[in-house]
Amino acid sequence: MSARVDSWIWAVRLTKTRSQAAAACRAGHVKVNGERAKPAQPVKPGDEVRLTHGGRQRIVEVKELLTKRVGPPAAAEAYVDNSPPPPPREHVAVAAVRDRGAGRPTKRDRRELDQLRGLRP
Repeated sequence: MSARVDSWIWAVRLTKTRSQAAAACRAGHVKVNGERAKPAQPVKPGDEVRLTHGGRQRIVEVKELLTKRVGPPAAAEAYVDNSPPPPPREHVAVAAVRDRGAGRPTKRDRRELDQLRGLRP
């Protein structure tokens, strides 16, 4: 017995919608047993699924096949999570805040904001 990889990713709540799961497969962000996966690729218990989503890589091993979306406790029992831990909160960049009514940022302000965000050297 097997299930579609996009359906399984959605059913175990690794993505919010099935269309997001299918788009991740088409973009090459999903790998099953080290191979790039298409949305309709079947998965079976014991397969390793790697998903890059939201700037984080999730590495999960399929324990149980699900085709219908279930609640979070049941979904967590359908896979073994081997993902690296998320980065600590203090390492996340702080968003720049402008004063209300300060107007549109100047070119210099935008450059400074980009540099602060790490988008510009």
